[in-house]
Amino acid sequence: MNDKEVLQALYDTVVNRRDNPKEGSYTCYLLDKGLDKILKKVGEECSETIIAAKNNDNGETVYEIADLIYHLMVMMVNQGIELDEVLAELDKRSEKTGNLKNFHVVDKNS
Repeated sequence: MNDKEVLQALYDTVVNRRDNPKEGSYTCYLLDKGLDKILKKVGEECSETIIAAKNNDNGETVYEIADLIYHLMVMMVNQGIELDEVLAELDKRSEKTGNLKNFHVVDKNS
């Protein structure tokens, strides 16, 4: 399976759980609990990813990134966002060059 197929298979699984709930499914549990629960999990997984990276533990970081991507997929399905929309946005961004943002420097002495 290529990268897009892996992401599409995960997305399709979440959609399938939404459309055909399975007892005992964690995905169904999240979708049933709603957006607040899903967002709480996205936040937790984001924090865990940051901590794993800060600890220079690549194995744990990969594990947490996978958890984060899964929970983002659940959020996307819940919000009606198609995977192709996100992939198209990433593709559009990959075509941009020289878009380094200028950061506002704050004078801390004033």
